[in-house]
Amino acid sequence: MISVVIRNKNQANALQFLLKNLTERYAENIDEIIVLDNLSTDASKSIAAQYHARFVTIEQYSFGGSANVCAKEAKNPIVVIFSAHSYPVSHDFFKLIKAKFQENPNLAGLRCLHQPNDYKNYINNISAKQDPNKSGLIFSGSAFSRTVWEQHPFREDVPTFEDKEWTVRVLNAGYDIDFVPSIFAYDIKRSNKQLFFRFKNDVVGNYQLWHQDISFFSATKGFVGSILQAFKTLFSNIYYVFKRYVYLLKFINNKPSKF
Repeated sequence: MISVVIRNKNQANALQFLLKNLTERYAENIDEIIVLDNLSTDASKSIAAQYHARFVTIEQYSFGGSANVCAKEAKNPIVVIFSAHSYPVSHDFFKLIKAKFQENPNLAGLRCLHQPNDYKNYINNISAKQDPNKSGLIFSGSAFSRTVWEQHPFREDVPTFEDKEWTVRVLNAGYDIDFVPSIFAYDIKRSNKQLFFRFKNDVVGNYQLWHQDISFFSATKGFVGSILQAFKTLFSNIYYVFKRYVYLLKFINNKPSKF
């Protein structure tokens, strides 16, 4: 059977939708649901109880550390991780995951599909060895083997990309990472503060894992390009706001006949 672990912090509404989805559509394929919560102050705990999900609190959050807790708390050999703001869509989501693990005893993990890059690499048969970033695991809507994890725990000293780092490491150890056509949605709107937090982690992660270095020239080029793009977007938005207003004025004075 499958263990589903949900990483959550103050996302009560999204968590409720995910749990409703899991319990109403996929109950026969899931053996347990665990909510791994980072000190939420909203109604997350009571919502987890409403859907009979086990609620586990983690005080010191890190991406790799939380993934390790997910694996430790799960009791089944297949673990699927979701963020609270993601949810499965395809009706056979967990059945396909289970079938893939049954077919391949050397399988360490599966990447599900949620965006164009996933689907394009899946259709074009671009493996995780060829592109560990876009074909490797992504820890929202990915499945992994708890047995492989016991031998290769997630690193807790990486600021982000704990899923990609693990992908590279287990591939080098001789295991397989594959796609599975299980479709899920990733639905979140981040504030500028949250986007900046991710940006900082991505800069460090890209340097550590993919060796993408930053120079004064590249940083300055990116800064100038971003400023120019921001002004271009601003003026374009103002232009079309004005055009829509003018169109409405014309419409008021020249309305078509109603059907």
